[in-house]
Amino acid sequence: MPAGRCELLPWIDAARCTGCGWCVAACPFHLLSLELKDWRKTSVISDLDACTGCRKCEPKCPFNVISMVHRAPPTAE
Repeated sequence: MPAGRCELLPWIDAARCTGCGWCVAACPFHLLSLELKDWRKTSVISDLDACTGCRKCEPKCPFNVISMVHRAPPTAE
């Protein structure tokens, strides 16, 4: 894994996300945003490679729909 890439990334359970925006406000790098999907707002991360894994979004979610997961290993192309 290249230097600077975090090992843990946020995973958002979109089916349970209420679109409250608390995680969006907590992200210091502005990587999270609310998008409209199937007529409901849900939180999405725009650039996983830019995420530092700081975990600030995870505890801010009042519904515990954000989990930190291990980054998938790179695949050979």
